[in-house]
Amino acid sequence: MTVSRSLRAALLSTAVLAAALPGVAAAAPAAAVTAAICNKYCDTRDPALSPQDRQPVSAALSGRTLVLHFDDSDAMGWASIAGGAAGDEVWLDRSMDGGRTWTGGSKLGDTKVPAGGSGWRTLMYNVDDWNTRGVGALRACGQVGSALACTPWARTTWNAWDRRTAAATALMASFDRTTKLFGGNGWWTGANALTAIIDNARLTGMGSYTYAIAETYDKNINAQGGNFTNEYLDDTGWWGLAWVAAYDQTGDGRYLATARADADHMSANWTGSCGGGVRWNTGSTYKNAITNELYLQLTAALHNRIPGDTAYLQRARDEWTWFRGSGMVNADHLVNDGLNDACANNGQPTWTYNQGVVLGGLTELYRATGDASLLTTARTLADASTTRLTSGGVLREPGEGDGCTGDGPSFKGAYARGLGRLNTQLSDHPYAPTLTAWANSAYTKDRNPLDQYGPHWAGGPGSTDYGCQQSALDLLNAAG
Repeated sequence: MTVSRSLRAALLSTAVLAAALPGVAAAAPAAAVTAAICNKYCDTRDPALSPQDRQPVSAALSGRTLVLHFDDSDAMGWASIAGGAAGDEVWLDRSMDGGRTWTGGSKLGDTKVPAGGSGWRTLMYNVDDWNTRGVGALRACGQVGSALACTPWARTTWNAWDRRTAAATALMASFDRTTKLFGGNGWWTGANALTAIIDNARLTGMGSYTYAIAETYDKNINAQGGNFTNEYLDDTGWWGLAWVAAYDQTGDGRYLATARADADHMSANWTGSCGGGVRWNTGSTYKNAITNELYLQLTAALHNRIPGDTAYLQRARDEWTWFRGSGMVNADHLVNDGLNDACANNGQPTWTYNQGVVLGGLTELYRATGDASLLTTARTLADASTTRLTSGGVLREPGEGDGCTGDGPSFKGAYARGLGRLNTQLSDHPYAPTLTAWANSAYTKDRNPLDQYGPHWAGGPGSTDYGCQQSALDLLNAAG
């Protein structure tokens, strides 16, 4: 369900810190009996057999040093403690949900420094569970007397060989293996996360996570209104575009059929109020930007993929004609949220996603028609948003807060995706330096050792969750 625009503003301006960046444990978990995971090798392999020893993170504990070690070639890790004394304890925790909990096992390999020693290490444990599609992370923990510390969570370079694939892998840690939705129940935000994963597979060639396409579809095709529709027409548009991306990736016609059903559901909610346009909600007369931008992109995309189509092309043309004259584009060439009861620009915030989706829509309509004026208009809009919606030279959401839950954290990703598609279409690729600069900033200033990203691409305090991660992945995908 899409929240109200006033609530969206509140979410963006509130610091939500419940899912803080992974760090030091508050208390030692009780040792648990955990089933051994077997991938290339089974858990409890001897570290002496590892062909390499990468040490990405460490932590201090009562004068000792805790270190997390990785054998990237075999996707396994172990923990060590050094500079201590007999009786010092060391172990691994394993998480299968991005470090929120130790769902993959607590106190793995729990051991103590033997008599006469000053350090010790655990045996090796797998990071991931390939048999159940568990995307994992490890951390090294230790205890000296009553003092306890853990390293940050980290993982091997398996499916994480560059910054794009690493970000995709971190996002997949939030894919709920029961609900088949990101974050457990993310609906329209889950559609965006799935789209980012599909785009990543297309751009990097890493198809490891394309199983999420069919799993999401099969599990949720009959949810809500069926065919990924519900009363919120923007939700429907996001899912329609996700299934277009799925069709492009797989060639499976059922995804294109569902995208058509989504577009038809939106078309049935085109009304005469304010002269046309798709309403935001089936129980409302509100006409807003994002719903109509999604409808523009979806209908134009369908035309470009259905031989002989004329119906979807006409709908896309009608949408652009209405949108262009609606008044939602202000004098600064930025798109406000929607129209008021008098069918005039309501002056509500110029959310980043309202600036980006229209770029994707105009790019698809250009592909359908060859009308170069569409790209000229898109450049005007993109020039405005890349200049006016930045802080310190980096994109910043209006009212951007420190949290990564709710709707707002997904907005910048949708913007970057649209800007990237326009940039690819334009022969001079004018926005490549901008996208690269933003991506470099996010990678340097807004990333933890698990390759999870926060809300501020220019750096600053904040939490992590799949909304911020999806946005960062969209940015990295667009920057290349």
